[in-house]
Amino acid sequence: MPRALLASFANRLAIPDLRWMPDEGLTMSRLRIELLSGLTVALALVPEAVAFAFVAGVHPLVGLYAAFLVGLITALIGGRPGMISGATGALAVVMVALVAQHGVEYLFATVVLMGILQVIAGAMHWGRFIRLVPHPVMLGFVNGLAIVIFLAQLGQFKVPGTMENTGHGMGGGEWLSGMQLYTMLGLVALTMAVIWVMPRVTRIVPAPLAGIVVVAALVIGFGLDVPRVGDLASIEGGLPSFHIPMVPLTWETFEIILPYAVILAAIGLIESLLTLNLVGEITGKRGGASQECIAQGAANVVTGFFGGMGGCAMIGQSMINVKSGGRTRVAGIAAALFLLVFILFAAPLIEQIPLAALVGVMFMVVIGTFAWNSFNILRKVPLMDAFVIVLVTVVTVMEDLAVAVVVGVIVSALAYAWNNAKRIHAVTRESETEKGAKVYEIQGPLFFGSSEGFVELFDVANDPETVIVDFADSRVVDQSALQAIENIAGKYEAAGKRVMLRHLSRDCHKLLNKAGHLMVDSDDDPDYGLAVDYSVRTGILGGH
Repeated sequence: MPRALLASFANRLAIPDLRWMPDEGLTMSRLRIELLSGLTVALALVPEAVAFAFVAGVHPLVGLYAAFLVGLITALIGGRPGMISGATGALAVVMVALVAQHGVEYLFATVVLMGILQVIAGAMHWGRFIRLVPHPVMLGFVNGLAIVIFLAQLGQFKVPGTMENTGHGMGGGEWLSGMQLYTMLGLVALTMAVIWVMPRVTRIVPAPLAGIVVVAALVIGFGLDVPRVGDLASIEGGLPSFHIPMVPLTWETFEIILPYAVILAAIGLIESLLTLNLVGEITGKRGGASQECIAQGAANVVTGFFGGMGGCAMIGQSMINVKSGGRTRVAGIAAALFLLVFILFAAPLIEQIPLAALVGVMFMVVIGTFAWNSFNILRKVPLMDAFVIVLVTVVTVMEDLAVAVVVGVIVSALAYAWNNAKRIHAVTRESETEKGAKVYEIQGPLFFGSSEGFVELFDVANDPETVIVDFADSRVVDQSALQAIENIAGKYEAAGKRVMLRHLSRDCHKLLNKAGHLMVDSDDDPDYGLAVDYSVRTGILGGH
């Protein structure tokens, strides 16, 4: 098949761009960077997956299998090379209630249904609606998530075995104390110092990986008594096996899992699409929202059938990958495969890695993720935008990401509607074409928020026999606007006066026609393609 014909066929089916290599090709230098970046991400994934499995109330391997399968599939077909996906806390805090009430098999069934819903969302191109998220919401999301990542790491400063399962890792438990605490803090600081200094010395090895290796060698070499990965749980296991969820195939089962599946699908897509935008800003890539929805859905369907807890994009690990130089699908694939190698062959070695090294890496992620310029932005942007930034940050920390984004979008939309509602006004003058007629030049959008203010612009009792309403500088948006126009026509009809509407755009004309209003074209401005003049005698809007 000719190449051009194949490309045309792919475009028709909306087949995603699955290029693995950058434009300059996958050189040996690039391959080395991608593989080392993937190794760094895999090391950071281990404690996260185990911790989130504890939060959800399932076996650690359920979290590790999810990190492997979701990470591998989204790396292969996801919408943004460089993104990392896996088991996340945002999903785990929703899953815990389901697991506690109905058991892990219902969780697997829910993850499958969650994935199906996400595939449907991608096929319907609903991912494009992420464009409606305002920039203040994005700033709040980034800052809130940075704080959540920071709080999650504080749980590592507690004595292993005493931590309770909570969403942010801040549950009850005994804090480290004495020399063990000081050693832990020192190792965290050392890891952060190595990450900060390493790029100034060499970029052959990713700075986070160098920090982990240096601190791990120091701890293992001197036998320092600090918490290690193995203190959380054993990560040793076999290959994930195909497993059909053992739940009754009944309507009652569907009623149980559907609400959880909808919530999980929504949270997963929101977090994934916002991470996609964030990574896109760093890497200079755009698009891929619908493709990412399909990839996340396919990954969760497969994960549910292989004993995983499902997942979505992970902003912390994505930032580690991007900051370590990962730009292609190779890094994400390598991270997933390295994680599988850890589970199958290298568990005893990985379990010796000190948690302090991984905490130091995540603390550097927090520093790099938090939008520090937002403190300066808060003083310069409108008060409502500043409020939205703070609101989304607080709600992200106190509740969860999905709630925060929805709240932020709603508040931003209401603020926008209110500001536009106040813009409606009119300039009045005498008509140059209709003798004795009064012209109302409407300025500002006419929609549900401004319809009441629009009606109040007119002085029906004192206006002359003929009134012209000119919409050249306005726009009729919705049914509320049409009703407002009809109300004005009714008032002038009751007063025995004539109304003329001018310069309604074609789409406004269509709205009026759809609403069943009879409009009469005038001969004014016959050559304009985007503006049409209508004359409405008294009673036409309401019928003769």
